[in-house]
Amino acid sequence: MTQRNPSALSRLTAELSARAPAHALSFEGTIPFGPELEIARFRLNNGLTILLLVDTSAKVVAYHTWFKVGSRHEHPGKTGLAHLFEHLMFGTMEGFPPGEFDRQMEAAGADNNASTWLDFTQYQEAFPKDQLGKIVKLEATRMHRLVLGQAELDTEKDVVLSERRFRVDDDVDGKVDELLWSTAFQRHTYKIPTIGLEEDIKGFTLDDLMSFYRAYYSPGNAALILVGDFSMRSALSMIQEAYGPIVSSPIPMEETWPEPPQIEERVRTLDLASSADRLAMGYKGPALGDDDHVAMSLLMEALVGGAASRLPKRLVRKESLVSDIRGAVGPHKDPSLIEFSAAAREGVRAETILSAIDEELDRVLAEPLSSDELARARSRTKLALLSGLETADGKASTIGFYETILGKPAAAFERLERLGQLDAGDLLRVGRRYLTRNSRSVVLGHAKEAS
Repeated sequence: MTQRNPSALSRLTAELSARAPAHALSFEGTIPFGPELEIARFRLNNGLTILLLVDTSAKVVAYHTWFKVGSRHEHPGKTGLAHLFEHLMFGTMEGFPPGEFDRQMEAAGADNNASTWLDFTQYQEAFPKDQLGKIVKLEATRMHRLVLGQAELDTEKDVVLSERRFRVDDDVDGKVDELLWSTAFQRHTYKIPTIGLEEDIKGFTLDDLMSFYRAYYSPGNAALILVGDFSMRSALSMIQEAYGPIVSSPIPMEETWPEPPQIEERVRTLDLASSADRLAMGYKGPALGDDDHVAMSLLMEALVGGAASRLPKRLVRKESLVSDIRGAVGPHKDPSLIEFSAAAREGVRAETILSAIDEELDRVLAEPLSSDELARARSRTKLALLSGLETADGKASTIGFYETILGKPAAAFERLERLGQLDAGDLLRVGRRYLTRNSRSVVLGHAKEAS
């Protein structure tokens, strides 16, 4: 691995800080990122975290901004604000005519996107390296000079309401998923749908927007991640100049309650405008940072990871009960759900699918996986993780995600190491710990024709 001299990086930040004492930078160390690369961590005196990974093999520069705000930070009556801001942040900036932000991004050859989920909101660009200076200025501008007026609010509320109708109200799977999470969580804010509830979206005011923007879109609540072939000196100088003057505001104290233990199964039924039933269920699972998370993820790969895994092999290929079955362990800051979802073949009831899944889960809890099953699940899990690191954008996304959730930007490699340590006994243990029926919630979605 080509290592950078920590003393040289300390001298660099001291030099840049001396040029602009009001916007001082500090060097906080380097972190190995696989066998060949390393992340350098810096911080501006306004609290902005800066993570730089120089990768000379990259064809573009990836530039991500991750904010520690998602639907978990919302309150009843104000759901959907984090997601609404994802839309608003592509709107009008002070000093820019409407639409100019996107035009300048396009002119820079930037491919940009954004996403919001339970624990975070993130914005990303990938672009030619000679455009770094322009992108730094544009991103710094929208962090503190977003225009929030009634016209902008009304426009984006309509957009989000349409999105909600498309993804939830008029979508079978979206409707089932929303009911599952609101059933499984009764106190923790993971029960809040990221897109927000219709009545809350309609009720947003300009005061809501200004309060949210000042509270969460602050340098002290953000991490800036750059990956690609760039000069660290130049990048730090640009970032210091553009972001240094932004004043950080106090971050609101989080008031999330832990979810009380679930001691009995919860079952909900739902009539669907569909020709086939749906099934969704969620078991209370580990948080991303828990030691059990990797083991449970590996077990889920053995259960639903591809056509040769246990549940698709039986339910799709052998018995033709479902057209599709999926599952995952929630990758969240707090304990969340181990989810299963299935789309029934026409005429097959959701209850029949549930019984078949329960039979397979009972087998998994009774005896360990075979060595072939374990090896296949391990290989697929490792491949998925490494495939996400092939591009500069993939590396930046991985760094930003683990930094935001765990404060450990290279945690992906810790998970890789842990994968190699697990055996069939570990998977048997976590299965017996988490896949218990008294800790699960079930949604039985019945096609109207079958109701």
